[in-house]
Amino acid sequence: MDELKSTLLKYWGYPSFRPGQEAIIRALLSGRDALCVLPTGGGKSLCYELPALLLPGITLVISPLISLMDDQVSRLDARGISAAALHSGITRAGRREILEKAARGEIRLLYLSPERLAASDFAAFARRPDISLVCVDEAHCISSWGYDFRPAYRKIGIFLSSLPDRPPVAAFTASADMRVREDIVSSLGLRDPYTHISSFDRPNLRFTVERPEDRRTALFRFLRKHPGESGIIYCLTRKDTERLFRMLSGAGYRVSFYHGGLSPEERVKQGNAFLGGDADLMVATSAFGMGIDKSDVRFVVHYQLPSSPEDYYQEAGRAGRDGLPSECRLFFSPKDVRIGRRLIDSSEKPRKEERAKLHAMVRYASGETCLRAFLLAWFGEEAPAFCGNCSVCCGTDSPDWLPPKEMREAELLDTLHAVRRRIAKEKKIRQDRIFRDDELRDMVLLLPKSKADLLFVEGVSPFRAFAFGGEFLEEIRLWRSLYRQ
Repeated sequence: MDELKSTLLKYWGYPSFRPGQEAIIRALLSGRDALCVLPTGGGKSLCYELPALLLPGITLVISPLISLMDDQVSRLDARGISAAALHSGITRAGRREILEKAARGEIRLLYLSPERLAASDFAAFARRPDISLVCVDEAHCISSWGYDFRPAYRKIGIFLSSLPDRPPVAAFTASADMRVREDIVSSLGLRDPYTHISSFDRPNLRFTVERPEDRRTALFRFLRKHPGESGIIYCLTRKDTERLFRMLSGAGYRVSFYHGGLSPEERVKQGNAFLGGDADLMVATSAFGMGIDKSDVRFVVHYQLPSSPEDYYQEAGRAGRDGLPSECRLFFSPKDVRIGRRLIDSSEKPRKEERAKLHAMVRYASGETCLRAFLLAWFGEEAPAFCGNCSVCCGTDSPDWLPPKEMREAELLDTLHAVRRRIAKEKKIRQDRIFRDDELRDMVLLLPKSKADLLFVEGVSPFRAFAFGGEFLEEIRLWRSLYRQ
């Protein structure tokens, strides 16, 4: 086994790479720049995390959100990989300590915002010659044509040109059309970059459009079909977000809410409740979601029409990151168009182009062609006219995704879920940091007898197997003895 695959197995627990990952990693290790477009859940973070372990110096990761940085650092720490983040939520003394550790070679990956590049303390650190790789995450934020433009991203190229010994530079994003990709290459000054553009298709996602007479009734009907499942419900306005939150909370649902008008402390509180499993549902505006790493989101509902296909696909793509079947449902009413136009008129984006994108969403919601084919065509990808997994091709009602299971297996799966919830609460960590939904399902199929057996569950690393596996194995042992398996 070569060094790449042995490192993958040791730290991530996977025996093989996903399509495209290995070629990207080898390009970066050879010293090439790279531009990589991988869909949400496509494993883009691994493409720079693994090289960081094999390169001699430190890897800088430029990221747009504090919550995203902290989440990635937490994930890496759980895998035994040294990482840290520099942001405004850390004290000056804390930032100084991080930079000192980085200078001593004790940190492999250092996360920071684009604004932090200009800070005097970091500028002094950046003059060191041991920066082996610079990664720009959510690189579409560079482009004014992108759906989440951030001016500070435009200054990253200036930072790169100021380095005494420019390292390889890699740009990663989940969605970028040709114009945005060209803007990324130009702004960062990428030199003959290795380019990887993955298919935007997510076969496990079922796309549906519903035009209900009453959205609230339709939403409750939908939620009754998904009891206890994790889901995100997107609204266009803060007012609708809070109104829907109160309605669902009053109906007994475990629900959080999130929008840009909340204080930083409240955003963290609400976000953690959903990510940690204390809330099943998150009602939010588009302010919630960039870089969210929650693999077991089983559905995303858009309560109103999004303003563009880019926004819609990015938000809908937060469902089913574990590869299991999940649903993306859009509720549509003609009055959504009026709301969308009003929001466009109040924004600073080019009005003509934004209205064209809104009209594209109206065409999508009209349901005249296969929904999957429509979305893929928008991103320049060919697709069959019939996907067999959308409301145009197969009707609106959700199929029963689970095979006909024996009650005993369902009982064991429920037990393992309960064990995971209890451990997560005791250790105050997110449930999917222990084991993901797909890993629990594989345990039910494989019925492991030892922690070594847990390593045969795809994705389970030795660290997690030995840190958390004991209580799960005990429940499986009791189940086997009860049913003489």
